[in-house]
Amino acid sequence: MSETTVAEVMAELAALEDPKMREANEKRGDDHGVNLSKLRAVAKRLKTQQDLARELWATDNTAARLLALLICRPKAFEQDELDAMLRESRAPKVHDWLVNYVVKKSPHAEELRVKWTADADPVVASAGWALTTERVAKKPEGLDLAGLLDTIEAEMKDAPDRLQWAMNHTLAQIGIEHAEHRARALDIGERLEVLKDYPTPPNCTSPFAPSWINEMVRRQASA
Repeated sequence: MSETTVAEVMAELAALEDPKMREANEKRGDDHGVNLSKLRAVAKRLKTQQDLARELWATDNTAARLLALLICRPKAFEQDELDAMLRESRAPKVHDWLVNYVVKKSPHAEELRVKWTADADPVVASAGWALTTERVAKKPEGLDLAGLLDTIEAEMKDAPDRLQWAMNHTLAQIGIEHAEHRARALDIGERLEVLKDYPTPPNCTSPFAPSWINEMVRRQASA
């Protein structure tokens, strides 16, 4: 893709910039002001363009990187490339989309899960736990669920926010999906009280693991 194409896309993103949206997003650490529905509409028009995606990523602009993740070909990235991209992801939304829209579809997902979970950087480790949550739900064969609960029990209470959130999600997923570990997952959640007081809007499920587990199990039973 030519530079003019990147320039045209950047100009379009700049035109979509909304100062009020940027202000709201910046409170969450996301330095962009583009409505995500409008961003998805741009992606839909551009369709899959791997070269353009790489060039947009290289701009280090958050809106451009989000767009890149929507138009890229997830299986086209090498493992080292995805590792570098994650470590470059400053904005939480870029980090989340990279893991959920790209890495989860990559043939390198399992190798990266193991590598990232053991990383000393808590933000990188949180990506490993997000991939672990996916495996707990969809492909638990070979996972040491009891061992995961041991680690969560020992480390989640004092983990930094992003890592704590990801570990809590794994805890809840184990409790929801695996009845044989449910009692222990509930017990760990009750004792650690992580996210117990998290403000939850009406009609939304609390991220407090025991509440989350019980609600999802109730829904499954009544489905």
